[in-house]
Amino acid sequence: MIFKTILMFVIALFVACMALALYGKARWNAGTTQLLNRLDAAQVKSAPRFYRVKELEGLPAPVKRYFQTVLKDGQPIITAITVQHIGTFNMSATAENWKPFTSTQRVITQRPGFDWDARIKMFPGIAAHIHDAYIAGTGQLNAALFGLIPVASVAGSAELSKGELMRFFAEAVWYPTALLPSQGVQWQTIDAETAVATLTDGDISLSMRFHFGQDGLIDVFRAEARGRLVGDKMTFAPWEGRFWNYADRNGMRIPLEGEVAWVLPDGSKPYYRGLITTLHYDFGAPSDERSKP
Repeated sequence: MIFKTILMFVIALFVACMALALYGKARWNAGTTQLLNRLDAAQVKSAPRFYRVKELEGLPAPVKRYFQTVLKDGQPIITAITVQHIGTFNMSATAENWKPFTSTQRVITQRPGFDWDARIKMFPGIAAHIHDAYIAGTGQLNAALFGLIPVASVAGSAELSKGELMRFFAEAVWYPTALLPSQGVQWQTIDAETAVATLTDGDISLSMRFHFGQDGLIDVFRAEARGRLVGDKMTFAPWEGRFWNYADRNGMRIPLEGEVAWVLPDGSKPYYRGLITTLHYDFGAPSDERSKP
């Protein structure tokens, strides 16, 4: 009798969790649709454009070599990209607590914007839903268990918005035409392997350092101060990442794997390790071109 009672309780608990997960998923997906609609509404529409080699005149040597390596003359300018990732995410600010994640990210290049919609598996059957986004000059971060129970919700601060634009800028190696001077990026030489790039969107202007490997490809980026949310407090720390496993996609060379870390007084603390599984580019005109690693 006791066993039967325990079994019925376990079954009822399982059914309740499943119902909660399904309801949370529906609520979260509705919110995702609203975010993507806002992202699309912020996009600056333009006629199809193309990269030309003459645009590289006057650029720092490592930057020029990078574009010559990853782009071909006549490459269409990317207007949007949809990326899917798998990987692991460190959920602890002080320890090692890596959890697997899957995500879909939508990016528009003009004006800069993105929404990262992720599922991080916290425990068996329990996932945290994450929106990390930059839309029309405003950053936001939302997290909820089952997509329903709020864990974090911050939006609109100057520090957060600048940090989200930094993310867009660092990840532009996935949509490399966004790093061209014609797209508003200014480059300055540091040395034969390093250059600083500056991007402005509205009232936000920021600079990041990019390092180029012997193969001419970007392998490291770094920002000297990015806002880092620890609990409910915003602190600042150097922020850097590495890219590798470059491959040809839609006539361009992009990295399929990467790692991102905070650089703290006691050393580098990685918190993201990801792999691109699929991606789809938009070039400002109807296109059926797709690329899959």
